[in-house]
Amino acid sequence: MDIIKILQEELGIRRGQVETTIKLIDEGNTIPFIARYRKEMTGSLDDETLRNFHERLLYLRNLEERKEAIKKNIEEQGKLTKELAKQIEEAKTLVAVEDLYRPYKQKKRTRAMIAKEKGLEPLANLILLQMTKETLEKEAEAFINEEKDVKTVEDALKGANDIIAEHIADDAEYRTWIRKATWDHGKITSSAKKPEESSVFEMYYDFEEPIEKIAGYRILAINRGEKEGILQVKIEPDMQKIASYLARKIITRKNPNTTKALFAAIEDSYKRLIAPSIERDIRNELTENASTEAIKVFGKNLAQLLMQPPIAGQVVLGWDPAFRTGCKLAVVDATGKVLDTVVIYPTAPQNKVEEAKKIVKALIKKYGITLISIGNGTASRESEQIVVDMLKEIKEPVQYVITNEAGASVYSASKLATEEFPNFDVGQRSATSIARRVQDPLAELVKIEPKAIGVGQYQHDMNQKQLTEALGGVVEATVNKVGVDLNTASASLLEYVSGVSKTVAKNIVAYREENGTFRNRKQLLKVAKLGPKAFEQCAGFLRVSGGDEPLDATGVHPETYKETGILLKNLGYSTKELSKEGFKGISSKITDYKKLSEELGIGEITLKDIVKELEKPGRDPREDLPKPILRTDVLEMKDLKPGMKLKGTVRNVIDFGAFVDIGVHQDGLVHISQMADRFIKHPLEVVSVGDVVDVVVVSVDIDKKRIQLSMKN
Repeated sequence: MDIIKILQEELGIRRGQVETTIKLIDEGNTIPFIARYRKEMTGSLDDETLRNFHERLLYLRNLEERKEAIKKNIEEQGKLTKELAKQIEEAKTLVAVEDLYRPYKQKKRTRAMIAKEKGLEPLANLILLQMTKETLEKEAEAFINEEKDVKTVEDALKGANDIIAEHIADDAEYRTWIRKATWDHGKITSSAKKPEESSVFEMYYDFEEPIEKIAGYRILAINRGEKEGILQVKIEPDMQKIASYLARKIITRKNPNTTKALFAAIEDSYKRLIAPSIERDIRNELTENASTEAIKVFGKNLAQLLMQPPIAGQVVLGWDPAFRTGCKLAVVDATGKVLDTVVIYPTAPQNKVEEAKKIVKALIKKYGITLISIGNGTASRESEQIVVDMLKEIKEPVQYVITNEAGASVYSASKLATEEFPNFDVGQRSATSIARRVQDPLAELVKIEPKAIGVGQYQHDMNQKQLTEALGGVVEATVNKVGVDLNTASASLLEYVSGVSKTVAKNIVAYREENGTFRNRKQLLKVAKLGPKAFEQCAGFLRVSGGDEPLDATGVHPETYKETGILLKNLGYSTKELSKEGFKGISSKITDYKKLSEELGIGEITLKDIVKELEKPGRDPREDLPKPILRTDVLEMKDLKPGMKLKGTVRNVIDFGAFVDIGVHQDGLVHISQMADRFIKHPLEVVSVGDVVDVVVVSVDIDKKRIQLSMKN
């Protein structure tokens, strides 16, 4: 198997790109580092392509290892033929390899094995040859053996049937054909175990759909319904098609003595041995495909959420709403430092509204609060109403924003939160997190396990290892895209930087606490366990502002500082003059990038990246994205009328639409059919999490708390 050729064809890239990228990965370079600083070598493969590349490379290498192990095992049995070895080598999937290995696999004692021990294999072969002129009962008489527990003709024929059934089931060619036929022509059905009982799975109580057409989210929903004991799920193949295929393959002669027995063996083989295994394979594949798609959607939603622009320079009041236990408030200054915390009881059952307003007004005056961040959980709607009423009573220009608090409770009860705020209770920590989320969403959200952030669907039903790895990759890609301030970043943020492990992240913070702020990137080499390789991987993504080396505040990698200095000198500048504003219009001074890159001894792509950085040093890519909607008034569900035009923020994107926050407690659903005037395959073609969109109210169901929206003109 030529792994390089497969990757080349699958990804549509040159062989040289594949070879170089494999070499870079094998040398221990991280994906963000390769994507950002080794563009010349990879031909500018982006982060997403490189992650797919890496994933596929691992799969193909595992496949290769498995092939070698299987060939070795069959060879040790003395059964490896040239033809079989070739078939194994040419197999493209693990399923195909396992099918070929099946007849040679050590099995538990099967009915066929027991029959062979009783000496019935010659009888089975005789039936398969389909040449006997005698009846099978007559042939079977010769195999009666009391000692071996073959007491009757029926015993002998039953044993021969078991051998033939296993022989059919173990044939890789048959299994491959049946699996494909089931996939192409079969259907998946689900029914209710107790139809009289209502549940969220009612639409699947009497459901069927062709296997090849069923949407991934339906598979995940059916799986969950089955897991919860509400649904019964089956794969229903085209039995006639499969039966006639097997009959054509096995019954090769018209022999009245053997045909009936072979039909019986085919039926037994399919029902007892082939069908359960094929059903398992197909259900697994459907689930795997659905999970992979759902993880992709989750990943894209997460990336958008992490890339939400920070609302900088504001003193924020974090408001964690609740009923019985009271609303927890935390005042956080523009740097994220907690100035004050308090609990108020404006909601049921205490309803101390005036007292709560008085406390909040005093906090606004005392600390100069300009923004209130209200969590969107329980009692959010009631808290929002109180905030709106209060804002009308004060002169200060204060706005509020509804913040997605998914994962805040997970964070507040975590070991990390305990370390960060040892004297706070979970409510105070949660309110702090809700405040900080608007100041710097990325820095706060990295503290929470990605799958707890709440922008996916059916995340608990997926392969957790695959989900964790994929989402971790998304967080890593985002953190490195944005860049990290070496002197303010928490250990939680630092551990996602290319080349920085959890231990090294803690060591960076410890070094900073012990020695004061970093003056330059070179100091990183003094951090415990951060060697030259880790430095190479992380240095370009870590920023030092106002330090000894102006280039340390940019995305220029230290390995090209010398060339950057020569470049600036040639253009009439020096690194000492570099400020936050950068050297505007520097790119227009370069007429021939190719010539200049040769003179400097660096790649043309690298040169263009350096120039881009010098024009806008350390630019935050989040600046280009839509800011959260800040509000001063509130809407209720009963205020909504069909035809009403509103602005909203996309909270979650799923396979069949998007949930949009329009300022009422309940998010509205824009169904995929209402997203555009053209046909779209997936909502992500039109919207992303965090997008600010114009919507029209289609319908409102107050009892069911459902709002239908449209984005069509």
